[in-house]
Amino acid sequence: MALARSRREVGMNYWPGFVDALATLVLGIIFLLSVFVVVQFYLTQEVTGRDTALSRLNAQIMQLTELLSMEKTGKINLEEQVAQLRASLLTAEDERDRFRGLFEGAGSGASDAQTKAAALATQLDIEKKVNARVLAQLEVLSQQITALRRQLAALEGALEAAERKEKDSQSRISDLGQRLNVALAQRVQELSRYRSDFFGRLRAILGNRPDIRIVGDRFVFQSELFFDVGQAVLKPEGRTELDTVASALLDIERQIPGDIAWVMRVDGHTDIRPIAGGRTNWDLSAARAIAVVQYMISRGVSPQRLVAAGFGEFQPIDSDRTEEAYARNRRIELKLTER
Repeated sequence: MALARSRREVGMNYWPGFVDALATLVLGIIFLLSVFVVVQFYLTQEVTGRDTALSRLNAQIMQLTELLSMEKTGKINLEEQVAQLRASLLTAEDERDRFRGLFEGAGSGASDAQTKAAALATQLDIEKKVNARVLAQLEVLSQQITALRRQLAALEGALEAAERKEKDSQSRISDLGQRLNVALAQRVQELSRYRSDFFGRLRAILGNRPDIRIVGDRFVFQSELFFDVGQAVLKPEGRTELDTVASALLDIERQIPGDIAWVMRVDGHTDIRPIAGGRTNWDLSAARAIAVVQYMISRGVSPQRLVAAGFGEFQPIDSDRTEEAYARNRRIELKLTER
C-alpha cells in the first residue's frame, strides 16, 4: 500500500517520452537516407548506362558526318573536273568548227586540215567518254550520299528514342522512390506509435524505481532484479517483473498489424570482472538474455517477436572501477525495434 501511494504521488515524467520520440525520429531519418542512397545508386547505374549508349551513338554520328563531308569534298572535285572537261569540250568543238570551215573553203587539196580535223574529232570523242564516266561517278556518289543521309536520320531517331526512354526511366525511378519513402515513413510512424504506447504502459506500471531506468528507447533493469551473482537462472521476484512486461507486450502484439516487422530485443550485459569456473562474461550475458526470452515465451509472447543478444562486458555505461559502476553495467535491456 505504501509503494502504491508513493507511485501516485510522483508526477508524470515527460522527458523520457520526448527522448524516445526524438530517437525514433533520428532512426527514421537515417533509414530514409539509407533508402535514398540505395535508390540514388540504382538511378546512377541506369543513367550511366544511358550515357554510354548516347556516347556511342554520338560517336557514330560524328563518323558518318566526317564520311559525308569527305564525300561532299569528292563530289565538288568531280564537279570541278566535269566543268574543266566541258570547257575543253567547248574549245575543241570551236576548233573543229573553225577547221571544218577552213577545210570546206580550201577544198579537197587541204590534206593537213583534214588530218587536224580528224584528230580533233577523235579527241572530242575521248572527252565525251570521259565526261560520261564522270557523270556516272557523280550519280553513284549522289546515291551514296542519299544512303548516308538516311542512316544519319535513322541514328538521330534512335538517339531521340533513347533520350525519351531515359526520361521515362528516370521518371519511373523517381516515382518509385517517392512511393517507397512514403510507405517506409508510414511504417516507421506506426511502429513508433506502438513503441510509445508500450513504453507508456510500462512506465505507468513500474513507476519510478531505482533498479529500473529508461535510457532513450530502452528499458534498463539491473541484473540483480532477475538473477543471483554469476547465475543465469531467473529468481522468483524476477519472474514477477517479467510477468508485467509480458502482459504489456501481449497487449501491444495484438494491436500491431501483422505486416509491420517488429521484435522485442533482450540484451544481456555484465561488468568487466571475470567469472569463476571458466565461464566468460559473454556466455553469462547471452545465457541471461536467453533465459528472459524463454520465460516470456512461456507467458505467451510469440517467439517470432523476441530476440536474445549477449554483449558481455563490451558495452559499459559507466567506465569507473567502483562497485556502483559495476552494478550499473550489470543489466538487462529491453528494446522494441524493427526486425
